[in-house]
Amino acid sequence: MSGNYQKKLAIVILNWNGKDHLKSFLPSVFTTSYHDYEVYVVDNGSTDDSLQWIRKDFPQVKIIELNENYGFAKGYNLGLQQINAEYFVLLNSDVEVTPGWVEPVIGLMDADPAIAACQPKILQYYNKQYFEYAGAAGGWIDSLGYPFARGRIFDVCEEDYGQYDAVEPVFWASGAAMFVRASAWHELNGLDEYFFAHQEEIDFCWRLQHAGYKVYSCPKSVVYHVGGGTLPKGNKRKVYLNFRNNLIMLAKNLPPVKRALIIFFRMVLDGISALKSLFAGEVTYFKSIIKAHMGFYKWMFSKKDKRYLPVRKQHSVLKGKLRGSVVWQHFILGKTKFQEIVNK
Repeated sequence: MSGNYQKKLAIVILNWNGKDHLKSFLPSVFTTSYHDYEVYVVDNGSTDDSLQWIRKDFPQVKIIELNENYGFAKGYNLGLQQINAEYFVLLNSDVEVTPGWVEPVIGLMDADPAIAACQPKILQYYNKQYFEYAGAAGGWIDSLGYPFARGRIFDVCEEDYGQYDAVEPVFWASGAAMFVRASAWHELNGLDEYFFAHQEEIDFCWRLQHAGYKVYSCPKSVVYHVGGGTLPKGNKRKVYLNFRNNLIMLAKNLPPVKRALIIFFRMVLDGISALKSLFAGEVTYFKSIIKAHMGFYKWMFSKKDKRYLPVRKQHSVLKGKLRGSVVWQHFILGKTKFQEIVNK
């Protein structure tokens, strides 16, 4: 093992009042056949008794306590600052892992130092033959900034029959189970804390590619995610963060010559979505999108945190990017499968 690390791999679970998930899924982590790892729980100021339960039932877990709920981005940033390992795994508390889930990914990343982030194949916990919404077999993005994945187009999750088992570069790795090279994490200062939650891992992977690193999917590794599927339209906080953060991500990472036009088109499409929801009686969804646009304008005129602005290298080539529109392909042409849209 290179470097002076406590363990080669740190499996890091961010927790906020998640005792039920921890009770269900933490035991699977300790069936991992890989040996050179430690498990950490970074706690975002929980008010339940999840930490007491961990200390009693899993005393081998190292706990990092934060004094409040800092969200996904800052919570992980603060936690990983205190962990010494060659690789991190950002693992959701509602993920069941399989015993051999680590070895294929570590082998892949060890063989190519340019790979800075990698995800396993993510399947649904309650319907294990289908891909899960949050990442499936590796994330892509289209020309307007809409994320999709190998095995998931918007709300449609495909059945897994091995069609996306190839190990290959992707645009983004899912934050539900993302392996990250620690040196690259620290080089890019981790996740953009302004995001709080939602789409911060896509922004991070975009910045990784700008910096000359690769992002991969390794479907030989398999995990099962409960997840939330599609965002409930009544959850105004999630809707707000997703729409706002996607616009911020585009403004940060797009080349200047394309930025204004693409963001204009995105905001028009957002407006159509908002009006459609309003006419359908979904007033909360409508208000959340309008608020997200106001939040984006606020960010535009705020003092930017330079730690999270991309550093572009001339040799960087973006992988996993669709030149066309996944919205057009799916909603107009009726395509529901990744292979129909990304024809290789």
